[in-house]
Amino acid sequence: MSEGRKPRKVTTDSGLPVDRVYGAAEAPGSPGTFPYTRGVYPDMYRGRVWTMRQYAGFGTAEETNQRFRYLLDQGQTGLSVAFDLPTQMGYDSDAVMANGEVGRVGVAIDSLADMRQLFAQIRLDEVSTSMTINSTAAILLAFYVALGDEQGVSRSALSGTVQNDVLKEYIARGTYIYPVDPSLRLVSDIIAFCSREIPKWNSISISGYHIREAGSTAPQEVAFTFANGLEYVARARAAGLDIEAFAPRLSFFFAAHNDLLEEVAKFRAARRLWATLLKDRFQASDASCRLRFHTQTGGSTLTAQQPLNNVVRVTIQALAAALGGTQSLHTNGYDEALALPTESSAKLALRTQQIIASESGVTRTADPLGGSHYVEALTDEIERVAIEYLEKIDALGGASQAIDFMQEEIHQAAYRFQMDIEAGTRPVVGVNQHAEDEGIPRIGQPDYGSLEQGQVQRLRAERAARDDGEVRARLGQVTSAAVADANLMPPIIEAVKTGVTLGEISDVLRDSWGTYDA
Repeated sequence: MSEGRKPRKVTTDSGLPVDRVYGAAEAPGSPGTFPYTRGVYPDMYRGRVWTMRQYAGFGTAEETNQRFRYLLDQGQTGLSVAFDLPTQMGYDSDAVMANGEVGRVGVAIDSLADMRQLFAQIRLDEVSTSMTINSTAAILLAFYVALGDEQGVSRSALSGTVQNDVLKEYIARGTYIYPVDPSLRLVSDIIAFCSREIPKWNSISISGYHIREAGSTAPQEVAFTFANGLEYVARARAAGLDIEAFAPRLSFFFAAHNDLLEEVAKFRAARRLWATLLKDRFQASDASCRLRFHTQTGGSTLTAQQPLNNVVRVTIQALAAALGGTQSLHTNGYDEALALPTESSAKLALRTQQIIASESGVTRTADPLGGSHYVEALTDEIERVAIEYLEKIDALGGASQAIDFMQEEIHQAAYRFQMDIEAGTRPVVGVNQHAEDEGIPRIGQPDYGSLEQGQVQRLRAERAARDDGEVRARLGQVTSAAVADANLMPPIIEAVKTGVTLGEISDVLRDSWGTYDA
């Protein structure tokens, strides 16, 4: 029990007593103690349930703001922003490269004005916000910090996460812009700025989710995520940062897929392995070795056929995340294989988390499956295979030198998985088992053409109202910092406050650094 908290009686629904933890509660590796196999906090969900952070991004900032406020009214406890592809790739909505893509897979954010609309009627010191953004993470974080300054919110009160994990873009996802070394320099700039200016902010969310979604196995997800994490830690150390200044704010992002017990074991193995790696390689303190992570249910597991089956899949995956000790969770809408989730499916996804938290009983004790022969064996085996992969990556010179290796391993795993589905040896209900000739439901889509036209018109009106001389001066300061190897966050924040856009900042960095050639 955490210090200062009064003991309370916890029972099953039938009135049987439930202990805080089973097994040797004070033994090494018990919940809240290094290497955190059984959880990062002594009480786990008895003290506080995971953050329910539903991911949302719908075309325009105004639409997304409406969804955010709806989800907050339904009991969501954190916000998570999905951005459209032009925003992720550093293009303004009126760029030629953005044509036809504005607002399609998330919200279009070109400027501070868009960020202001995105959080209209939402105080930034009253919410925790996660932003899934990588190559342009510095710019989106700058918009958020600038908006907080506008609202009069102390930077020390801002809380949330920016993904800022560019290595996995080269490996698995593809929304990279700049060459590897300057991209990693930008990651380090964000880590350094956050540790100094916004201490409650998680400056990076090292993502296994997209690695798993690209087709990796569970051990590959752990290994490749940690290879990237070790590279970021090494780069931050090389930039002069003390491990204790930033390691406590490192966070991770994992997928939860259908193999319930393998997923639980994966989360347990990941906690133990990360703690051991930081301790052995960087002599980090126990507190800095805690693996804290967000989980999202598996988008790639959703089927367009018989989409209501996805309700069950999402429930199993969310249960795995809870049994595995996640710190926050997003549950997918059952219709996301067809389109952006409807309001009703988003509410059902949130209710799924709330029912698990409130009615299933899994929150009553820490690490409920600890001690299971099967789960413990799986935990050990996932860790063993992950270590073998890390040794191969180390031999290649680390994650930044092993991109091709990790890509190929993921491609091979994805190919084997798909061949198994097509051969029928891997059952997928509604697809190759219990299939029905009912066709795939159609879900109405927004008028993306009109949405894009409206976004472009607003952007051009904002540009016309700016002081062009000040814009040029601020962009010049960003260029100078990029060339001089100074921290880029302060000049980017000052630039966005004068109306400089995401695409304009991305362009001066392209001019300074070039682009990545795959």
